[in-house]
Amino acid sequence: PPHAFTCTFYIIAIMAAPRVIVIGGGLAGLSAAHTALQAGCSVTLVDKEAFLGGNSTKATSGINGAGTNSQEKNGIPDSPSQFYEDTVRSATGIKKGALPDSAWYELGKVLSYESADAVHWIQKHFGLALDATSRLGGHSHPRTHRSSSGGKFPGMEITYSLIEAYEKLCKEQPSKFELINRARVNKLLTDSKSGRVTGVQYEKKGKNYSVNGTAVVIATGGYGAGVLEAGSLLQKVRRDLYDKKLPTTNGKHCTGDGIMVAQDIGGGTVGLDDVQVHPTGLVNPKIPHERTLFLAAGALRGEGGILLDRNGKRFCNDLGTRDYVTGRMWEHNKAPYRLVLNSKCAKNIAWHCAHYCGRGVMKKVSHGNELAKEIGCSPSAVKATFDEYNTFYKNDSDPWGKPAGFYRGTPWTLDDEFFVAQVTPVVHYTMGGLHIDNKANVLKADTKEPIPGLYAAGECAGGVHGRNRLGGSALLECVVFGRKAGQSVTEYVKTVKESAPPSVAGGVVTITIPQADGTSITVQITGSGVQSGAAPAPAAAPAAAEPVKAEMKEYTLKEVSSHNTENDCWVVVNGEVLDCTEFMHDHPGGKMAIMTFAGKDATEEFNMVHDKNVVEKYASDYIVGTCKPTSKL
Repeated sequence: PPHAFTCTFYIIAIMAAPRVIVIGGGLAGLSAAHTALQAGCSVTLVDKEAFLGGNSTKATSGINGAGTNSQEKNGIPDSPSQFYEDTVRSATGIKKGALPDSAWYELGKVLSYESADAVHWIQKHFGLALDATSRLGGHSHPRTHRSSSGGKFPGMEITYSLIEAYEKLCKEQPSKFELINRARVNKLLTDSKSGRVTGVQYEKKGKNYSVNGTAVVIATGGYGAGVLEAGSLLQKVRRDLYDKKLPTTNGKHCTGDGIMVAQDIGGGTVGLDDVQVHPTGLVNPKIPHERTLFLAAGALRGEGGILLDRNGKRFCNDLGTRDYVTGRMWEHNKAPYRLVLNSKCAKNIAWHCAHYCGRGVMKKVSHGNELAKEIGCSPSAVKATFDEYNTFYKNDSDPWGKPAGFYRGTPWTLDDEFFVAQVTPVVHYTMGGLHIDNKANVLKADTKEPIPGLYAAGECAGGVHGRNRLGGSALLECVVFGRKAGQSVTEYVKTVKESAPPSVAGGVVTITIPQADGTSITVQITGSGVQSGAAPAPAAAPAAAEPVKAEMKEYTLKEVSSHNTENDCWVVVNGEVLDCTEFMHDHPGGKMAIMTFAGKDATEEFNMVHDKNVVEKYASDYIVGTCKPTSKL
């Protein structure tokens, strides 16, 4: 009878969890995914790279939070209102004096006032300490959180914990949680009647596929890598930066894909010409013209590091905002510039310094005379700078406006150890992006109304940071607005009436429902009603033969050392020899991270930033042998 058809179908529909599609597997996408799944949604995550993480894993300083439990334990009297003011001053460029009413803006308020909840969410759900805080440039209090134990950059620590949790869910509940990688989304699918977004089309291995859902979250990152690519979105909106041939800290995936597919269906954008050039990209002296660089964490200056020109002189407030310091570098025009920490400053950020030294982008020297030689100036010039700096601290009289309360490591003397790195301005972050509201809805370009079923979070969304982003607010934006998108999706899916089931006149629709005991129930819907029955349990699969482990060849380190080019690159990690020639193009940290250790043993550096199971989990196919334990170069 007709009643059976209707009743049975809608019971099945109600039982199925609504599916949310997230484009992008960095911290914003993962925060949205976890928020949605914690509320009961199924999730499909699509990422165009081989591995999740994006630029989020590279974030070096930490995540901002005002009024957190960690700040309270550390005796820091911060507040969301003070953080909001700092954010607005950075966003508008109004450094001093009263802020006009027009300067305050809603997205900055959301970022600041929900920052503590974001930090606490990570601590509670993913078990991270985030117990140490630093004061970065433009901040009135130490509020950039990282774990005091070190062991990983904060971006890697936070993002990887969310990656592991999501991958575990995909393995345990594949019908609810799905990961599609190496897949570039090239189109958003929409309902022709309502205009709501219902899925995505993606290209994988030269073919187009589609996946349908109830809503879509775009979290594809920014477009900073476009500085290396002719015809890119960045070249179109900031030709001046493209023509300067500046380097970038961005992975090759950051080309603005998510922004452009949303524009194709009428999505609006804001501030696309707002691109942040960070002052401290790290130059490797062995490859000085490399254009994809590591970033020197702002926390290095937060812990007291100072910037010196080629004559050993200071030229700016070392803790000024990023746009200010970069501007002073260009105006001062006395490169190469050096970032310098004395032993007292380095003590509080020792893990970072050791990591950069291992990467070959920082050097430890044992005396101020060696520091002067590294800079290329006289020891007397460096001594004069140190003496002057100590006086500025004592009298609170820095001509560039650095308050005495922000100094660290004083007094500075030549009789000390130093960490020194050559730094240069680098395209780092794009503040512009898709136009969103305070609930992460993507707004239409013409009417400024939300596009039903479409949300955005992270660097692909514009308007959160204004003209300039504060250090530590990138990871924060990912979590705050990733969670906003996840929360909004959760509310939205409750209101959506899915399209009617397909007409079955003259045909049959078969629905198979797997059962816990290995059987399944099959429901056949025809024009004359519903028929159902249990499918037979699958036959027991024959026992799989125990895999035979191929014997690995043993190599000496000298043999490995001959494989040291981009076309033939071997690296030793924890006693295993990996052929990284192909893998380096998929490596989340970029090609340079691999080439730094071409033909060498990278074990110490590898273990500083990775869990030891990473090779087995992601790169076991690239193991070609083992390294003889006693071998040396």
